Amino acid sequence: MAESAAGQAAAAMLAERDAIQANLLELDGGFTRRLLDGAALTGQTRERWDAVSATLAGLWETYLAYSGVVDRVAELGTGPHRPAKKDLPELDSLLTGPSVRMARGTVPLARRNLSDTGIHAVTLTGAVAAMRRSFSEVAEVTSAVETVWAQVGERLDAAAAELAAGLPRAAGLGEELETALHDAQASLQATRAAVNADPLRLWSGGRVDTAAADLVREQVAGLSARIADLDRVRSQARRRIDGLTAAVTAARAARADAVTAWQRAAQRIAALPPLPPDIAEPPLDSLAALAAAGRWPALATELDRCDGALAADVRQTEECGRSAAAGLANRDELRGLLGAYKAKAARLGVAEDPDLVTSYGQARDLLWTAPCDLSAAAAAVAGYQRAINATTTREGGRR
Repeated sequence: MAESAAGQAAAAMLAERDAIQANLLELDGGFTRRLLDGAALTGQTRERWDAVSATLAGLWETYLAYSGVVDRVAELGTGPHRPAKKDLPELDSLLTGPSVRMARGTVPLARRNLSDTGIHAVTLTGAVAAMRRSFSEVAEVTSAVETVWAQVGERLDAAAAELAAGLPRAAGLGEELETALHDAQASLQATRAAVNADPLRLWSGGRVDTAAADLVREQVAGLSARIADLDRVRSQARRRIDGLTAAVTAARAARADAVTAWQRAAQRIAALPPLPPDIAEPPLDSLAALAAAGRWPALATELDRCDGALAADVRQTEECGRSAAAGLANRDELRGLLGAYKAKAARLGVAEDPDLVTSYGQARDLLWTAPCDLSAAAAAVAGYQRAINATTTREGGRR
């Protein structure tokens, strides 16, 4: 190997060694690796990390042997007046021959040679290739763990923050909520402990299984909503109770108006739907007692029940008013139809036909009799219409 080529090769080898050293230091000093070293690992992660830790130790051993050879190459091949001609054979041997002595992996005794020292020599290129494989193996595990911890940790941190924000408002909201809070905190801690101990259990096919963390976050979100609801009940208890009282008063007044309208309609229309039931007074004493005792979940449930019952009563009242109005409207519509049919009979010159006079009289009596039987009146008006059509046809046939 010529002096200039050997010098260039030595310089390139030195630069490569510096890059390898920088990457190894970054890998070895990485936060994830230090966490893994100090963690009480279990399951898949413990198995993988034990194996990778041995790989990392072997990687440093290889690097130290490789670096020693590179230092000798640098000594011989760089600097002023380097390399010397007399050093070229050694330099060439170091650069191209099996100059790096590496520890071989453990060989089972049955396959071991009696004189095997457990050491084998490789070229600098071979040493770099071996270190590259080991580096990739270690980095793959640390990268996977870092990804799992980041994605799952993000969800758990969000749940923890949401839980912490809800804790001050949850004080005094009842034992049921306190139990739910305890359960949520236990789920959060258990999930975090599991992912810290065995993150690789959640790593498969390059993807992170976040189902458990998502479930915890949903649990906390539901609990936070419940805390907000109960806190709102607590802060608005007096206002809600007063609002319920006012709503009941307004509903009872509306019912009184609806009853009056129904009674007026019932004098004119037969068989109206029955009156709605009376609207009960709100249980103010029991609501106040629940508030005074700080039983906010029970108060919220009771207020919701009262609101629902009142809404049902209001709907019945409104339906009663609509039924009364509809009955009168139907009667008036039938009266209008009867008048229109009579006018038609007069235009056709058959109004005085005895059968039509009788049919008209029957329909009119039903419509102007109180209370009016709408079904019978509607049938009579329809009968009068059919009688007009029949009479018209009969008279046309005579002509």
